[in-house]
Amino acid sequence: MAKTNPGRFFEDYQLGEVIQHAVPRTVGAGERALYHALYPARHALYSSDEFARSCGLPESPLDDLAAFHVVFGKTVPDISLNAVANLGYAEARWLRPVYPGDTLRSLSTVIGLKQNSNGKTGVVYVRTQGQNQRGEPVLEFVRWVMVRKGDPDAPADAPVVPDLATAVPAADLVVPEGLDFSAYDFVQAGEAHRWSDYQIGEKIDHVDGVTVEEAEHMMATRLWQNTSKVHFDSTLRADGQRLIYGGHVISMARALSFNGLANAQMIVALNAGTHANPCYSGTTIKAWSEVLDRAETNAPGVAALRLRLVAVQGSSAEFVYKTAEGKYHPDVLLDLDYWALVAG
Repeated sequence: MAKTNPGRFFEDYQLGEVIQHAVPRTVGAGERALYHALYPARHALYSSDEFARSCGLPESPLDDLAAFHVVFGKTVPDISLNAVANLGYAEARWLRPVYPGDTLRSLSTVIGLKQNSNGKTGVVYVRTQGQNQRGEPVLEFVRWVMVRKGDPDAPADAPVVPDLATAVPAADLVVPEGLDFSAYDFVQAGEAHRWSDYQIGEKIDHVDGVTVEEAEHMMATRLWQNTSKVHFDSTLRADGQRLIYGGHVISMARALSFNGLANAQMIVALNAGTHANPCYSGTTIKAWSEVLDRAETNAPGVAALRLRLVAVQGSSAEFVYKTAEGKYHPDVLLDLDYWALVAG
């Protein structure tokens, strides 16, 4: 009997199947320190216990995307070990903060299956939930992945593609218990721009750029225990290159967005996300944002912005996005639509 795990192939998934992912993980200050070392992350709520307490939280939580990466990483051995690409995200919500000392685990439900026309791959749709040590959900998201078939001749059932919401309604955003921006310190946060200063349709060039390095990407992908082969094994691709983990691009772009959105403190939902073009070592990532919507919340001083974050290779000042044919421009790496909590 084989003792090793070759990973699942497309034909191994069953609609409605619930997968309990292995190896829970206790997170601490080490994850935060490494996250801030790997990405130029500077949002005050995730950097300072004192700032977090002044905003009504007991201490500084783990960065929202760091929590996402940990939960996502748990799913990889069962969902995307044999992936060709991670295609997109939808219906993601952060349900409660993750604090140092919390233990995270993940479970996923298969909600859609669709074999591709080439008969060699298929798309697997899963809804994943991350839970803490008390069994409380901390975040949830849907993602879909193109996965290789182990046996190209294996029959496939009729395709089932889930009907996903185009956006998380503002009324469904979860504001962490106790969060209060009524005494928000804009000086310590790094910028004076508040919620009322942002207008729908406004575009922001985040100016700065970061060149992706192979060693940093490998360290990050290992940190999140993401074992997908395309990130490690250069022999899997005809061009001999290792694919940069899409979450690495997300975190890099989010960190770059601090310049112009320093007071967009907490991501609370992802409406949609697409890795538009592959990213490789040596690529210089820049970013721009567009304000898509604004919403108020019931928490004191706390409002929300719906933002499109676009990561590009090349100039961000030109706001490249899609071509006249409606396809992503070749320089676009990431198109991320999300809600963030902002000081009002």
